[in-house]
Amino acid sequence: MTHGSIDDDAMRLAIATAAASRLVSRPNPWVGAVVVAAGGRRWVGATEAPGSRHAEIVALDAAGPAARGATLVTTLEPCCTTGRTGPCTEAIIRAGVARVVVGIEDPDSGVQGRGVATLRAAGVAVDVGVCATEVEQQLAPYLHHRRTGRPFVVLKMACTADGRTAAADGSSRWITGPDARKRVHEMRAESDAVLVGAGTVRTDDPMLTVRDADGPSPRRIVLGSAPHGARVHPCLEWTGSLPDLLDHLGGEGVLQLLVEGGRRTAASFHDAGLVDRYVLHVAPRFTGGDSAPGLFSGTSAATVADLWNGEFIGTSLLGGDLEVVLAPRQSGGQT
Repeated sequence: MTHGSIDDDAMRLAIATAAASRLVSRPNPWVGAVVVAAGGRRWVGATEAPGSRHAEIVALDAAGPAARGATLVTTLEPCCTTGRTGPCTEAIIRAGVARVVVGIEDPDSGVQGRGVATLRAAGVAVDVGVCATEVEQQLAPYLHHRRTGRPFVVLKMACTADGRTAAADGSSRWITGPDARKRVHEMRAESDAVLVGAGTVRTDDPMLTVRDADGPSPRRIVLGSAPHGARVHPCLEWTGSLPDLLDHLGGEGVLQLLVEGGRRTAASFHDAGLVDRYVLHVAPRFTGGDSAPGLFSGTSAATVADLWNGEFIGTSLLGGDLEVVLAPRQSGGQT
């Protein structure tokens, strides 16, 4: 194998290792690391709960003395400041690592390339950008939060194959099957907060907790006022603007906000351009006709030129249903 292919292989292992860390590391980024010794032996690590070890330290501890002269592969630039844990750069230098391979630089104001510079100043060879696209996708909520100060907004909607969210009489339970509903619980576990409108609370009285998947339940937010005794309590009842809400949540360390509201709530986020990911759970069913409600409330685009343009970034089968993930088209390569 070539040097580049070895790096790619180790980075993909680091990415896979990081995946499970997402449920425990937040608000810290979910990072994976691999120590690769000269003979090819590898030791992996993933970021632990806040206040515990970062991925690089876990991998270095696993490798022990074998880390001297080895290559450390990490999805995100190692930290260089002291917080609840010491700087990973110091531990890497102290362990005698000869080379570090980084997926992407950390946009956090406390790092922003200084971790790479610290390692290079100590004589450690550093390469940046291996599997960068994959790492950017995995860390999208963290990166968005550090770049904008706001949470990454995921709008989840369930619909029929003809784009209807309910039957003509308003009934909507259940359009999709159990696998799709389980996926919603996984998305809640991956999110720091979940939001619905007061209308959804009055109609469905949802709990918005994680029950059919592993992971913590998110904070609950209601646009408007939740009735006394509603199962969503305790929750944040918000009556201000959506941009102010995102600023508020971002300031409290919310990395990802999952919006599960009805068509009016969905339209309010969509029309304001505040959605970073659209997740559609599409059932192989038709309502037929035009009397059933669609995905969004409000006025439709007047002409084809006015249509919202996005891009498909993923599809997967959820039992008999289809998950479709879309992102807005953005210039400048922002997440």
